[in-house]
Amino acid sequence: MKLFHGWLSSASRRVRLCLAEKALGYESVPVDMAAQEHHSPAFLAMNPNGVVPALVLDDGRFLHESATICEYLDDIAPAPPLRPDDPYARASMRNFIRWTDERLLPNLLVLNWSIALQPVAAQWNDADLAARLARVPTAERREAWRRIARQPYSDQEKAEALRALLALIPRMEAMLGTGPWLLGACYTLADIAAIPFIARLAELAPEALAGEVAPAVADWWQRVQQRPAFAQARIERFDDALRHRRSIRQTHGAATPAA
Repeated sequence: MKLFHGWLSSASRRVRLCLAEKALGYESVPVDMAAQEHHSPAFLAMNPNGVVPALVLDDGRFLHESATICEYLDDIAPAPPLRPDDPYARASMRNFIRWTDERLLPNLLVLNWSIALQPVAAQWNDADLAARLARVPTAERREAWRRIARQPYSDQEKAEALRALLALIPRMEAMLGTGPWLLGACYTLADIAAIPFIARLAELAPEALAGEVAPAVADWWQRVQQRPAFAQARIERFDDALRHRRSIRQTHGAATPAA
């Protein structure tokens, strides 16, 4: 298999975590989002939404959407299982993952793109911007690219985005009352879905993860980081990764594959 992904993309991180938990081998193909490689005809043939990740299967077929890819991987490699056996628990898992995608991801985009992609997009002239926007397949993402290029998110908008992300912590705190993991005794795709968001909150608002504020989430986060798959999936600190990539860009004069 080949995984087309971004190292700092939350959806890509999910799939890498799942692949690592399953000990599945794959070829890593990083996508340069600053250069908009994910809007190229070749990538859009794999994922018509024009977002990472995309998974190319051994037979050449494609899959997109991180939640779908993770469930597919759990089907083809059932051990260790990453979904509950109980139908209600499995439905609850899917609802939680959907909630993170719909409620949290747009706010994470505001915070991440403001520092990862805005410095590049702001340099495009009007003709270049128009040409690049024309390649973006969805209205939502076209607007996000337009904002970072011409109307950067304000400090108030970024503060509101962070507040929206923080809604994850009390929700997880309540879920962890039933066991060490979000759905009870077993680590599942629900935990994997939460990891990229908690990883960013640990950097943006570490006080929210303090043991006296959210003891169950703080304990969960410590145990997550001790799993071998966490290191294998390369869940780097966002700021450290950006500094490294910017250093490479300055050295080689290339666009930064930062998101």
